[in-house]
Amino acid sequence: MSMPIPNQIGNLAKLTSLDLMYCDLFGQQIPSWIGNLTKLTSLEIVECGCSGSIPSTIGNLTQLEDLEIVYNMELNGTIPRSLFALPGLKYIDLSGNQLSGSLEDIPAPLSSSLSTIVLRENQLTGPIPKSFFQLTNLKIFYLDSNKLTGTIELSSIWRLKSLSDLILSNNLISLTDDKGETVPRPLPNINYLYLASCNLTKLPAALRYLEALWELDLSSNQISGVIPSWIWENWKGHLQSLNLSRNMFTTLENTPSLVNMTYLTVLDLSFNRLEGSIPIPVTTSIDVALDYSNNNFSSIVPNFGIYIENATYINFSNNKLSAHVPSSICNASKLSIIDLSSNNFSGLVPPCLTESVSLRILKLRENQFHGVLPENIKKGCKLQSIDVNGNRIEGKLPRSLSYCQDLELLDVGNNQIVGSFPFWLGILPNLRVLVLRSNKLNGTIRGFQGGYQKNGDHFRWLQIIDLASNNFTGNISSEWFEHLQSMIKNINDAEEILEYTTNTTKGLYRDIITITYKSNSLMITKILTTFKVIDFSDNSFGGPIPKSLGKLVLLHGLNLSYNAFMGQIPSQLSSLTQLESLDLSWNKLSGKIPYELTSLTYLASLNLSYNNLTGRIPQGNQFLAFPNSSFEGNVHLCGMPLSKQCDTPGSTSASASAPSEPNSLWQDRLDAILLFTFTGLGFGVGFALAVMFESLWNHKH
Repeated sequence: MSMPIPNQIGNLAKLTSLDLMYCDLFGQQIPSWIGNLTKLTSLEIVECGCSGSIPSTIGNLTQLEDLEIVYNMELNGTIPRSLFALPGLKYIDLSGNQLSGSLEDIPAPLSSSLSTIVLRENQLTGPIPKSFFQLTNLKIFYLDSNKLTGTIELSSIWRLKSLSDLILSNNLISLTDDKGETVPRPLPNINYLYLASCNLTKLPAALRYLEALWELDLSSNQISGVIPSWIWENWKGHLQSLNLSRNMFTTLENTPSLVNMTYLTVLDLSFNRLEGSIPIPVTTSIDVALDYSNNNFSSIVPNFGIYIENATYINFSNNKLSAHVPSSICNASKLSIIDLSSNNFSGLVPPCLTESVSLRILKLRENQFHGVLPENIKKGCKLQSIDVNGNRIEGKLPRSLSYCQDLELLDVGNNQIVGSFPFWLGILPNLRVLVLRSNKLNGTIRGFQGGYQKNGDHFRWLQIIDLASNNFTGNISSEWFEHLQSMIKNINDAEEILEYTTNTTKGLYRDIITITYKSNSLMITKILTTFKVIDFSDNSFGGPIPKSLGKLVLLHGLNLSYNAFMGQIPSQLSSLTQLESLDLSWNKLSGKIPYELTSLTYLASLNLSYNNLTGRIPQGNQFLAFPNSSFEGNVHLCGMPLSKQCDTPGSTSASASAPSEPNSLWQDRLDAILLFTFTGLGFGVGFALAVMFESLWNHKH
């Protein structure tokens, strides 16, 4: 329970240090009596959940040297005007709050003793006042992730001779190199320089003279042209992290395939237009991350693996690399994540990758790999995600995959894999995503007999299963769906994203899959743990649609199209209250469309076309908005939105409709009038009014 800060603390007139760290003060304001503690030299309020604003009485703390009020996510309002004028203030950190207002409201002059200013991750606006660039003792200056505006001349930054750390990333500011090639000397000894999203159009001329630079981030700018060779020469003895991603670089100037960068741990050149050979850093660092994805690189030094023995993260995806992956990749024994997707690599999948005990993420999708997946996976396998979609992999899935007890995603779609449905994958306790589409799998989806039902948790966490475009046949066991507990009840504590932390400053790596959803091919770049989809389309499944599908109340998408399902549409599907997409087209379904399906108010895409359905199309809720194409190809269906009315010769008579359904021609016309009348009000308001008027009509008739 949240406890207030004892007011008695305000009476401690001789108190010099007050530290409130990780306290449970949610919803409480920082008390104004804080201004009574005039002897304070240090004040820390860290992750306590405080709300309201910083009290203006904090300006009374004339002896304050260190102030840290950070990550109180509900703390808002403006920064007190007197704060930056406190004569002894050296260190101020107000990061991770919701502070707003313009920095121009802070009056000059600022305290000349200030050496550290950290205001990152707030809602601050306006230009950065010139008074900040006149602080001769300023060493650390972090203003990133705000809404700051205006234009800053880089020369004003180079005049801060004590500056070692500067982060201005992710604002709305523009940096200009106003002096061009004229560089003011001497330059400050900057170690950390982060200028991402600062509207830079060229590399600042002064960079080549920064002789103590450890980390440089110029990502998400508009810098084009050549990456100069002096980067590798001037910084080879000290640079640890270089991020030039999301720019418009096209070439690397006279860059050899191997570059000596003794201490480099992160090199990110992704999302540019770079061509030619990939530069491989020769480094002594123990954890190395290389990201060259989304470029036009076409070659790589032979046996590159021997130069990256300490690499933990490699991403060469979306380039034009070809030939076999050299066996030297096995030298990178520390690899945790490797992504070679969307290239033209061929040959066999290197066996050392599946045999590795350190690898967690293996992404080889959309290449030309062939042969079978290696059977050499060992006990202790750490793999969490395997994606070989879109290759020419053949044979059966290796049973040794069952050793990968941490596996969350398995995507082997669009290959030539044979065999029956791999029930044995159900023993993987963490499997969430299973994509087997477009292979040569066959047989039936039976129940968990013959030893598979020993563990009642089979496929418990499965949230996405895609078996589309195989040769599966026969009836689907009704019991099978009852194992999909993740789709039946909420067994997740919170909505999360399938992602993996890395050992380097690259941060997070997220899975990407492509599924058919709402009749479209959809690439999902953030797979939410709460997103549930089943796609069994384009097979030869027959018999009735299992009623047990109605138990999957958390399901968002269900696609059973292009099969041979027969019988009626189960009314139990009306229990799928979260369903957004339902496709039962191109089957042999008969009977009436259950009126209960009109209760699926989240349903945005419906396709029941090309079956043998009969009777009146239900008229209610979302069914008023579905197009003609949702029902075409059912010659005995009638009613809106089809032009065929239910009282025309040869159609099923209105009297045959279920008693609970509206059953007159006038009802059809009323529905149409209401739908088109309220369209002009916007779908939300119009749809709601249409439903209300329809209810009144039904009540009176």
